[in-house]
Amino acid sequence: MTVGLDEVKRRLRTFAAAEAAEVSPLYEHLAAKAAEDDEVAGLLTAAPAETAGGALLLAAAHRLIQADPIHPLFRYYPSLGGSDGVDDETWPLFRGFLLERAEKAREIIATRHTETNEVSRAAGLYPAVALAAKQAGGKVALLEVGCSAGLLLGLDKFGYRYQCDGGEQILAGPAKSAVGLHCALDLGTGAALPKVPKKVAVGAKTGLDREVVDVSDEDELAWMEACVWADQLDRIRLLRAAAAAQHKDKPELVTGDAVDDLDSAAARAGELPLIVLTCRVLRHLEPGRRAEFTAALGKLAADRPVWWVSDEPYEAGLEHVLPGRDELSFADTGHCTLGFTTWRDGKAEAKALAQTSRYNQRMTWIAG
Repeated sequence: MTVGLDEVKRRLRTFAAAEAAEVSPLYEHLAAKAAEDDEVAGLLTAAPAETAGGALLLAAAHRLIQADPIHPLFRYYPSLGGSDGVDDETWPLFRGFLLERAEKAREIIATRHTETNEVSRAAGLYPAVALAAKQAGGKVALLEVGCSAGLLLGLDKFGYRYQCDGGEQILAGPAKSAVGLHCALDLGTGAALPKVPKKVAVGAKTGLDREVVDVSDEDELAWMEACVWADQLDRIRLLRAAAAAQHKDKPELVTGDAVDDLDSAAARAGELPLIVLTCRVLRHLEPGRRAEFTAALGKLAADRPVWWVSDEPYEAGLEHVLPGRDELSFADTGHCTLGFTTWRDGKAEAKALAQTSRYNQRMTWIAG
């Protein structure tokens, strides 16, 4: 099922105003212009209804300019070495470039969806994973549901620097790491700084996704880079560094459903205490399916120690095991919630540890 031109143009306007504004001048400009252009916006009518939007159109354009980096349009793409800001030539160049390659653009739009394996989100997950590992008292297994390329499964090998209120810093992870992450750590009312161990002992890593991405495939990695906004160089650098690091510490990635194949994916991790990770994934599931997922986690916990570390909108994740915390609502705060859940005697024991920003470059610790 696809959507019509009017709906596509509405989505482009929303993307420009609500997502790209004050974040990416280039993408805000291009999406706003595309929303008023029937030919450019019309390219998105080739996409399935659930993927047709500004992010996909601009990722397709980014991929095409990657393949033709000598075109004058490159001047506006910092990812390709360009340094020009938005001006009167940006849109005409973009429009001409894309429509000249309309057939290739439609093919990408019809067959691809945006991949958002944001490496920086490991900085939000790490304190909760470290807490679970401490409770486990030894080596743990990681299982990431909705893993995409599985880059977050390298979180035990990343370096972390948390800049705290008052100038204090918390350092964690290996002293020398190819992937270094920085995160501002604020404290909510009555909260104390978390104790973040420097190391986590991980004995097995498994990823589960409906469409696993292999970053050793150059075309797949190029598409992941194309999905990163072209004027956000730090995100691209982190993606490349994490992809290179994964060659030395490769997880087992399994194609399957978050609910139906959870048991079999967990079994691949052996008998180690299991930490299940979800990061900005559950909002893509239907509400009933989210409840089935948390129920499936509870069943896993009947046979082995299980912790669920979730970085999700409260309504999509933690609310299923910790209801009544309306102050955490994503609709009101615009932030996701770092959740920490384990099961004892068949009952979920859940905590909200922090609220996290879009790419986890800032988090507010709310747990005592």
